[in-house]
Amino acid sequence: MRLNGSEILVECLKEQGVDTIFGYPGGAVLNIYDALYKHKDEIKHYLTSHEQGAAHAADGYARATGKVGVCIATSGPGATNLVTGIATAYMDSIPMVAITGNVSLPLLGKDSFQEVDIAGITMPITKHNFIVKDVKKLADTVRKAFHIAKVGRPGPVLIDITKDVTAAVTEYEKKEPLEVERITETITEEDVKKAVELIKSAERPFVYAGGGIISSEASEELSEFIEKIDSPICVSAMGLGGVPSSSHRFTGMIGMHGTKASNLLVNECDLLIAVGARFSDRVATNIAKFAPDAKILHIDIDAAEIDKNVSAFSSVIGDCREVLKILNKRLDKSNHSEWLDKVKKYKEEFPLKYADDGELKPQYIMERISAITKGEAIITTEVGQHQMWACQFIDYEHPRHMLTSGGLGTMGYGLGAAIGAKAGRPDKVVFDIAGDGCFYMNNIELATAVANDLPVIVVLINNHVLGMVRQWQNMFYDARYSNTNLDKATDFLKLAEAYKAVPFNVTKPEEVDDAIKKAIELNKTCVINCEINIDEKVFPMIPAGKSADDMITFDDFEEN
Repeated sequence: MRLNGSEILVECLKEQGVDTIFGYPGGAVLNIYDALYKHKDEIKHYLTSHEQGAAHAADGYARATGKVGVCIATSGPGATNLVTGIATAYMDSIPMVAITGNVSLPLLGKDSFQEVDIAGITMPITKHNFIVKDVKKLADTVRKAFHIAKVGRPGPVLIDITKDVTAAVTEYEKKEPLEVERITETITEEDVKKAVELIKSAERPFVYAGGGIISSEASEELSEFIEKIDSPICVSAMGLGGVPSSSHRFTGMIGMHGTKASNLLVNECDLLIAVGARFSDRVATNIAKFAPDAKILHIDIDAAEIDKNVSAFSSVIGDCREVLKILNKRLDKSNHSEWLDKVKKYKEEFPLKYADDGELKPQYIMERISAITKGEAIITTEVGQHQMWACQFIDYEHPRHMLTSGGLGTMGYGLGAAIGAKAGRPDKVVFDIAGDGCFYMNNIELATAVANDLPVIVVLINNHVLGMVRQWQNMFYDARYSNTNLDKATDFLKLAEAYKAVPFNVTKPEEVDDAIKKAIELNKTCVINCEINIDEKVFPMIPAGKSADDMITFDDFEEN
């Protein structure tokens, strides 16, 4: 069958099971959009307000569904507008395929209108990228791109296609997608034996789980593992939902804004088992003092992560789920009752706290979202204080229910991600927890949500400042608030109305439940503006470069 390049691209997308795309058309991709028009009953295209929103939506779709997210943009500025979203996906190992158009082959390298070397620009932030200059190579390139995005450690792949390729005609033959096999060949018997010996000899084991647990769909195996070795477990922000928050073994997040219990336990354990985690500087805030009395067993699919940030005593390289399956078969049930008693004591003695002074508190808002949705809602976040409160005070009972920019820390991520999540999981209630600083960056995507009848609920934690930056300025810069006050006269309620979203205004604790419940019942795009105190802070906090010994809790700050 002879087809042009655009038709071949669409057929290849259908081969890969793609039924959802987020994008923005332009001159270099007009042929592709014409082909999409002919297949609009098979592939739903969501027109975003900005290409960055399309990239974040594809990312959120991938995180919420486990499928590959797909976004598309034209050449030049359209392509460069995807860059932040691609980098966000890359840092968090999210499977995504970004398709960009480029000028025709004779115009490449001549500074032609809307020409940019997007392959060169994105090389450091993609798992792989391609530029297609020959229509005969297009189909196999698309197939390879999807396979690369999914296999092993997931990540974004870019396909740049010159405009003449999208119009050129060649033979097309349908093929089945390449099988995505789990990485097991790197799992050696020697490494497994060492791991089993370490676990059996440990008296105070502690598991630290990251985003790899979510990527490898290893939640069930992880729950079995911690039961078998009788261990408590903490998570990174990326690992939230990997084990139910309701588990008595769960101690919360670890690191800079982790719980005191988690950070004390990592200092007192004799074996720290890291599963699908990378020991970022937000977790191992001071490498020299991190887990000082523990041997570290590192389980990860990516050999490059072993010893990169923290030196491991032993490691097993391979897919987390497959490694845990092997370990679960090899291990007998352990008993660490004294250690678990200490875990229980720390959790009771050092709970997350905030002031109960009658004012509207962001932590309370998170608790009410959690209680009303019972851990069943998908939560996306922007980046800042509100992000940490969402990590701390919302319970996550399932994987793929907490979507946040953990590695790149992208302000403006959450609303696009919420749109992608709702498109991929229409059965779920989806909240975007936002700060007013982030909302200024991405509120244009409310138009996308409304136009496409995607009822996401934006909970706007509005303190009229860049909250996290102000917190640092307050605590470490002698309260010199340089350019963090958002002295803008924007009326977010009228802004929401202008987009045809439903606005709510919350200024008192007693108004919170009603707003959340009504927003869910309405099943429309909503903005809940929550007015909070300008000086509200995130605690606990370990200052940058310090260790768990230097942790500042809510009580510490109140006393000083």
